[in-house]
Amino acid sequence: MDRGESLGLTGRDRRAKKARRALAQYAGRGVHGQTVEVIARRILTGEIAEGATLNLAALQEELDVSLTALREALKVLTAKGIVDARQKRGTFVRPRADWNLLDGDVIRWQFADGADPLLIDQLQEVRAIIEPAAARLASSRASAEDVAALDAALAAMAEAKGRPSAAVAADLAFHRALLAATHNELLVRMEVVMKTGLAERDRLVHGRDSDDDPVPSHRAVVDAIRAGDERAAETAMRELLAKAVRDVEKLRSGEGDR
Repeated sequence: MDRGESLGLTGRDRRAKKARRALAQYAGRGVHGQTVEVIARRILTGEIAEGATLNLAALQEELDVSLTALREALKVLTAKGIVDARQKRGTFVRPRADWNLLDGDVIRWQFADGADPLLIDQLQEVRAIIEPAAARLASSRASAEDVAALDAALAAMAEAKGRPSAAVAADLAFHRALLAATHNELLVRMEVVMKTGLAERDRLVHGRDSDDDPVPSHRAVVDAIRAGDERAAETAMRELLAKAVRDVEKLRSGEGDR
């Protein structure tokens, strides 16, 4: 007998209690934001399967929200390609192939329960395609202000030793500055795709005790950009990314705990 049964709770009571706990996790987002987050997480984790039709009346009662709030939340998920509505069928979950997986919120929701190994691997593949080319472009396009932003990120990285949250922030600032230095608006937008997954990867790596210093590998990229050396900038970034992959593999193999 579980605790709910021992308290005389019905199945509906237990679902409502679970829903209230879920909503409480996103208390700072308001009722609208909370509703979006809870439904999205259920879909992305498979609790609500692809192709399933949503029971709006049951969701409204369980989450204790107005029908207007529920519909507004579903509009957000519709815009992200996650749900859709049809006459006679109602509101349903679209196939994963239709989801906007490059949306920042969708990526964040996938990491909500911790690091997803497959998603981290996919992120590393995306970075391996984008960032060496970005470093090459930056070496020919970066302004003095761009280089100063990269230098500031390096300085923050050096000062963040032993402070995981500061190390994550500094690394994100570095990669954001790198994309900005390409002066390509589409590449700059890739920050939305990478930042959540990169932050999660960084929390894994920087959250462990390590004597590793990330500054030299990042400085090699900045020095090449400063010198206008396209080949060196691209090579330095490839080496930095290869090291990032090794860091994650060490954690997975248990070596990061030694």
